[in-house]
Amino acid sequence: MLLVAVNALVGATLGQERTVLPLLASQTFHLGLYTSALTYILAFGASKAAMNYFAGTLSDRFGRKPVLLAGWLAAIPVPAMLILAPDWGWVIAANVLLGISQGLTWSTTVIMKMDLVGPKQRGLAMGFNEAAGYLGLALTALATGYLASAYGLRPAPFLLGAAYIALGLGLTALTVRETHHHAKAEAAQHVSSHGSAHAGLTTGQVFTLTSFTDRSLSSVSQAGMVNNLNDGLAWGLFPVLFAGAGLSLDQIGILAAAYPAVWGAGQLFTGAASDRWGRKWLIAAGMLVQAVGLAVVAAGHAFGPWLAAAILLGLGTAMVYPTLLAAIGDVAHPTWRARSVGVYRLWRDGGFAVGALLSGLLADLYGIPAAIAAVAALTSLSGLVVALRMRGHDHRAR
Repeated sequence: MLLVAVNALVGATLGQERTVLPLLASQTFHLGLYTSALTYILAFGASKAAMNYFAGTLSDRFGRKPVLLAGWLAAIPVPAMLILAPDWGWVIAANVLLGISQGLTWSTTVIMKMDLVGPKQRGLAMGFNEAAGYLGLALTALATGYLASAYGLRPAPFLLGAAYIALGLGLTALTVRETHHHAKAEAAQHVSSHGSAHAGLTTGQVFTLTSFTDRSLSSVSQAGMVNNLNDGLAWGLFPVLFAGAGLSLDQIGILAAAYPAVWGAGQLFTGAASDRWGRKWLIAAGMLVQAVGLAVVAAGHAFGPWLAAAILLGLGTAMVYPTLLAAIGDVAHPTWRARSVGVYRLWRDGGFAVGALLSGLLADLYGIPAAIAAVAALTSLSGLVVALRMRGHDHRAR
């Protein structure tokens, strides 16, 4: 539960940007092109993806707690940089640091929970972890919407972020304990789910297996990437679309919060459901529900339909998000599970960068609704890949 609380603060630290930064780009820095406005998501996604990969390897080498601490230390300058930023370059630099921080902290809380729970309740534990992170994000997105409408876009929303970072660093330093020895104990009794997932794999072999060659691991990696591609789109373009339709800052804050709130709360149930019913069909169906939500956003013009779409999008993401992480844990051997989680999260959070580029380019060329519709089609295709390629029995292989 301590790690759940720490991850709520990790999510909340990211939430300080959710409502405010897209509006800062258009209203304060007057960035005309969507592609240039979304550079902060590209910077965040690329640095977070890289750090996810290293978090797995570093936590195997040095232990989990030092990596978690390093992540919090990296976040310290971020609120001040966003408050004082004289130009957009500062915002991009702050997001590189935020990506490094999120990659190290969030990845490590995932790995530590997998260490602690063992195979039977992995989905439940991932549900708790991701629910805490995204509810923290959602509540902060809502709070910053209100703070921005009452006190302006800067500095008030980012002062909240500074408080979260101080609290997260203090909690980690004083109360969190090392969990690596739990993974070593589990490894001693582990039965591999199939031949290629044995203990003695190099980091390069883990990368290839997770990315391309294992049917389940690679299906999960591509679904994670597409999931965060559409999250990058939602983060960067939804507030601009809603503002363009004449919605107030308060309404934009509600819509920016509704999607991660449903996503966050839903994971309390979907993670446990995947332990009972299996991972595959929950993931495939969740991708299709997300695609429907995106299509409704593309077609909508008012607060009501957009709220319904945000709820659908949150529900679909909740079905997918903890289930993907648990599916990695099902197949990966405990000796290289942290590295496999790192590779999966490299691809998944690479989706932020791809999503920012793709949706920005499409929005500049054809408008925001067309960009959203294209990503909806891509999301449904990803669900189809999972349905056709992923093995259906891995979570019972224990």
